[in-house]
Amino acid sequence: MSWGTELWDQFDNLEKHTQWGIDILEKYIKFVKERTEIELSYAKQLRNLSKKYQPKKNSKEEEEYKYTACKAFLSTLNEMNDYAGQHEVISENMTSQITVDLMRYVQELKQERKSNFHDGRKAQQHIETCWKQLESSKRRFERDCKEADRAQQYFEKMDADINVTKADVEKARQQAQIRQQMAEDSKADYSLILQRFNQEQWEYYHTHIPNIFQKIQEMEERRIVRIGESMKTYAEVDRQVIPIIGKCLDGIVKAAESIDQKNDSQLVVEAYKSGFEPPGDIEFEDYTQPMKRTVSDNSLSSAKEGKPELRFGGKSRGKLWPFIKKNKSPKQPKEPLSHRFNEFMTSKPKIHCFRSLKRGGVTPEDFSNFPPEQRRKKLQQKVDDLNKEIQKETDQRDAITKMKDVYLKNPQMGDPASLDQKLTEVTQNIEKLRLEAQKFEAWLAEVEGRLPARSEQARRQSGLYDGQTHQTVTNCAQDRESPDGSYTEEQSQESEHKVLAPDFDDEFDDEEPLPAIGTCKALYTFEGQNEGTISVVEGETLSVIEEDKGDGWTRIRRNEDEEGYVPTSYVEVYLDKNAKGAKTYI
Repeated sequence: MSWGTELWDQFDNLEKHTQWGIDILEKYIKFVKERTEIELSYAKQLRNLSKKYQPKKNSKEEEEYKYTACKAFLSTLNEMNDYAGQHEVISENMTSQITVDLMRYVQELKQERKSNFHDGRKAQQHIETCWKQLESSKRRFERDCKEADRAQQYFEKMDADINVTKADVEKARQQAQIRQQMAEDSKADYSLILQRFNQEQWEYYHTHIPNIFQKIQEMEERRIVRIGESMKTYAEVDRQVIPIIGKCLDGIVKAAESIDQKNDSQLVVEAYKSGFEPPGDIEFEDYTQPMKRTVSDNSLSSAKEGKPELRFGGKSRGKLWPFIKKNKSPKQPKEPLSHRFNEFMTSKPKIHCFRSLKRGGVTPEDFSNFPPEQRRKKLQQKVDDLNKEIQKETDQRDAITKMKDVYLKNPQMGDPASLDQKLTEVTQNIEKLRLEAQKFEAWLAEVEGRLPARSEQARRQSGLYDGQTHQTVTNCAQDRESPDGSYTEEQSQESEHKVLAPDFDDEFDDEEPLPAIGTCKALYTFEGQNEGTISVVEGETLSVIEEDKGDGWTRIRRNEDEEGYVPTSYVEVYLDKNAKGAKTYI
């Protein structure tokens, strides 16, 4: 089946059909392009949706994401962000593998089609020219034949007329011969042109047109194959991201399965536990006694003196439950017990013992406006933050010190004096942070002394085990309480100074030294003249307690009291793979 033989006379229809094929291809390109725009728009909307519900930094929402349900929701948002990324991948792959490729192919296809049909029109024009030459030769031959026939008839007429002179007859005879010769020449010319036209026409319909139409057919078939391959690519682009999208959905399912309702309930307890003890039993008030007593000042005073004071068991003795209103006026009549109980059950909590209510809602530095348990957590968090800042400044100081040592050994690398000001600033910052940390640790010890017995692990985190200090702080805390259980406005500064800084230093001095993770042998003698370094002698064997972290220094120990840093290049390290904290090299 060939267009050249089957459709030899359908040049115009083939031209229309191939143009329609290009239009179909361009329509498919437009379809894919709109699909990529939809994927990009969908991915953008998914990302905006995920971003909209992300917790804001340093806000209350961020604190809520400690619950497992909120963590699962956050994981869902992150997975949806990745899910949106896969739709962006679909758009990018369709653009690069389909749209761009087909647009370039369409331009090549148009150029090839134009060239093929240009050759076809050129062949048509050539055969039409040959046909016109044949028609012209044919008409000339016909005209010459007619002229020769008329000239012959005129000669015969003149020859039969006896009145015509011999000269006129001869002239007519010569004219007839000339016309006859012209007819013969036209006949020969017509015959030659006819043979040539037939040859050209055979070549046109059996060679030129079949070849041109065959090229057009191959071009059209390549277009059809190409659009089919593009459709396969269209499906493959979607199929390639299905496993990753499946992983995103699996991540959402895994996050949902990680929700622990018991853990969330425990977090609620930790978040809102006040640390107060439940109120004790309400003492029975006997209203029949006034009937049996005589009304007198002595009896009133003796009744007042004989009335036992309301106390609660545990460490909160001398301290009323903060939600119970105390009647301070002895002259007012006592309300019935049912009214007191209803008031206790229906009244809103009025924590009048917290100083924040007296200061217009401003949070004190020591968080004394919080319940004991919440105050302890706030102080513990503050201490942890300060310790992190101290560690950060300490690392910066050590780095500056090491850099200064490098400058001292290699002056061409920099001026050591240029680091003195920065080193001084960092040292001052460390001292300020340490004083701040000691202050908050003192408040933390005060709160831990007032709270009921806590776990040993929680006490270990605070770093305070001294029983005497604990007792002192507890007494200070009780002295600050008013008889009605509220805190007095006057905060005794003595409670802050009774826990002295040396007590904390003593606790940290008792800290266990770092364990050795290997040994090392000194390759060269090093004079450790700067703070934090240690001198070694060539060939000396020492213990390694901290590896080189990339700054060129290794921490070693000579004995239990002497340790410091030496250049890593000065020692040969032998790490114990079984030691805790040692890295394993493969």
